[in-house]
Amino acid sequence: MAAAEMAQCTVGAIPTAMNEGMLVSGIILAISFIGIFTETLHGFHRVKVAMLGAGAMVVVGQMYGFYTPSCAFQAVDWNVVFLLAAMMGIVAIMIKTGGFEVLAYEIGRFAKGRQFLMLALIGTAVTFISLLLDNVTTVVIFGPLIVLICQKMKVTPIPYLMAAALLSDTGGVATLVGDPPNLMIGSAKDIAFMPFVEKMGPIVFVAWIATLFFMRVLFKKELDLKAEGQFTDTLDYKDKGLWNKSLFVLGAMVVLFVIHNVINWDPWMVAGAGLIALVFLQKHLELEDIMHDVEIPLLMFFIALFMIVGGVEGSGFLEYLGTFIIPFVKEDFLLACIILMWVAAIMSAAIDNIPFTAAMIPIIMSLEAQGINAAALWWCLALGVGMGGNGTHIGSTANVFIVTVSERLARDTGDKSMAITPLMWAKKGLPVMLLTLVICTIIMWLFFDYYSLPLE
Repeated sequence: MAAAEMAQCTVGAIPTAMNEGMLVSGIILAISFIGIFTETLHGFHRVKVAMLGAGAMVVVGQMYGFYTPSCAFQAVDWNVVFLLAAMMGIVAIMIKTGGFEVLAYEIGRFAKGRQFLMLALIGTAVTFISLLLDNVTTVVIFGPLIVLICQKMKVTPIPYLMAAALLSDTGGVATLVGDPPNLMIGSAKDIAFMPFVEKMGPIVFVAWIATLFFMRVLFKKELDLKAEGQFTDTLDYKDKGLWNKSLFVLGAMVVLFVIHNVINWDPWMVAGAGLIALVFLQKHLELEDIMHDVEIPLLMFFIALFMIVGGVEGSGFLEYLGTFIIPFVKEDFLLACIILMWVAAIMSAAIDNIPFTAAMIPIIMSLEAQGINAAALWWCLALGVGMGGNGTHIGSTANVFIVTVSERLARDTGDKSMAITPLMWAKKGLPVMLLTLVICTIIMWLFFDYYSLPLE
């Protein structure tokens, strides 16, 4: 894109008054988000709604002169899109090895019927994997495996399914690639892998430990029952060689993620290099099979969402909104950060956390453009959207998938108690969200100077 075209895609002076273009862009944003959040009511998948909103934004933007197709392309954060696509490809390869099934089976064997120990082991495994593969991918892998393990042990899978979602949602906040909103925040602000872990790791670890033991209290009745089934047989890998190669590549990727800012590689390049390495290490891999498992609709959703928000930003509407926030931020910055965390959590519990993150990023960027050190706001946004996802069954994509697994199990078994209902999630997940938010609030208050250090 030519420099002149790029200049046309940026807002000049901060708007001091609302104009017609800003109003129209805000209306398109509002209608698109309402359509995304209410997809179960009108029946149109959120990807379709986002695509329609992106198209409308480009057309209206051209009419009013604040947005063009070139600007829409530039608005897409391709670092996030390519990183997700590459990681999906790596996971598609690893799933075919049967290694995840063996891992889950060994956890069940080691637990020897002790339910809380098994919940802790599964939760730990899910969390560790979600630190690198993102929480959505992790629950997609482990959801069906948890059902199989629990059926073999003859116990209800509900505590384990919810633990997988709640602990992965919580633990995934710790790393740059652990949760899609983290990718968006890190890419927008150019935060490297290790600085992100250094800030988020300690606070998330405390919240994760609290969540794990709170699960013991929430599901005391179910976990106190002795498991009747046992793991007596063994489970073999489908392709142990490829599994070992995948682990080697993942290990190399961790190293590259840690040093990616030193070698001037964007995170998507690390993931892309890992995918290329796996493809060449396993000569007979069929690329068609790999691409079949890549979630193209999710990538399209991200692209459309970036285009919608880019249009609103191009109109100057988000910067205009930022002018109303500045006086409050300057008056009590700590309070503003805490409020952002709780508002982000509540909004993410009511809706998916990805659209809310996309809308907040340019607003915080506009505050920085006006000379405000917004470092703590970035961390509070990441904590809020991450922890808030635990509040409802639709608060995160991982939650939605786990609920879907439980509903399928209820249909297959004819046992309605196997389905995780919105009320059940409110009784178990909402208390977890509130607990983790209180913990994050206390730690943020105690160490606010640390989290306020300017981002390099």
